[in-house]
Amino acid sequence: MRNRATTYAILLLATLLSWTGTRAQNTPPQVEAHFEPDSIAIGDQFKLEVTVQKDVMQLVGFPEFPEHKIGEIIEILEEGPVDTLAHEGRNVTLHKSYRLTTFDAGGYSLGRYPMLYVDKNITDTIWSRDSLVLRVGTFEIDTTKQTIYDIKRPLDLPLRFGEFSGYLLWGLLGLAALGALIWYLIKRRKSLPLFGKPKPVDPPHVAAIKALEVLHNQKVWQNNKHKLYYTRLTDIIREYLEGRFGVHAMEMTSDEIMEALSGLELSEKSRTELRDLLQSADLVKFAKHVPDAEYNENAYTCAYYFVEDTKPTEVEEKPAEVEEEK
Repeated sequence: MRNRATTYAILLLATLLSWTGTRAQNTPPQVEAHFEPDSIAIGDQFKLEVTVQKDVMQLVGFPEFPEHKIGEIIEILEEGPVDTLAHEGRNVTLHKSYRLTTFDAGGYSLGRYPMLYVDKNITDTIWSRDSLVLRVGTFEIDTTKQTIYDIKRPLDLPLRFGEFSGYLLWGLLGLAALGALIWYLIKRRKSLPLFGKPKPVDPPHVAAIKALEVLHNQKVWQNNKHKLYYTRLTDIIREYLEGRFGVHAMEMTSDEIMEALSGLELSEKSRTELRDLLQSADLVKFAKHVPDAEYNENAYTCAYYFVEDTKPTEVEEKPAEVEEEK
């Protein structure tokens, strides 16, 4: 009999606890919101304190304010996180704080603070118990006791050197850098050294003989680079023709070069050697002709003696030297 009474008591206690938990869960959360302080001066900062008491199984959502404003007059400077103030059994207390300011004087009633509430199949909006009320005061000026003056004009002070010395220094440095750049470009355009006297330029025939000797010592065709050998060989002769006779040979074909030289006083031997040299080079460069060793040596000898036979005489060189001295 005693065991049966004990069993009834335990079942009754479990039923009461289950009913109490279900009732607590079905009770919507309680929201409290207030300004702190609720009376400020224009431009002051204040806070909005929000507290929510709910069941542990209930879900709530704090609102998002567009453009960081509450209504049209209150600006949100900082939004704090959601903190848990207390957690006792199934009861949970949440807290959120906003730091605010406003620049519109007057008294305002902003209505109740909204919250989103979700519980099982329920989705609803719950509101704070009291409305949010704010009073914003301004500064009153007694014009009978306070004299209002016009804005003063800027003082006329003498111009001091320190006020523009920095600009003057940077301007001089910029001009110096610009002058150095122009000088460098002129020197480079004329192929002159940046410092010291310019080096004397070799006459065209001297430069050609030096280039031919360098090419001969490089053993280009001996390494089966026949096309490269004849390309360099004819380029040396073309540069010599430009410097010696003023013919733009670097931009001409072999036939155009011979046509340009037709009006110059050259021996028939020199014309024949130059024509044979250019034609031989064209065969190697464009017809993939592979000459033998004797052929390659004859091409070098032909170019060498063409320069020697057509270089200026002493009578031609003296007026040019006198002109350079002037």
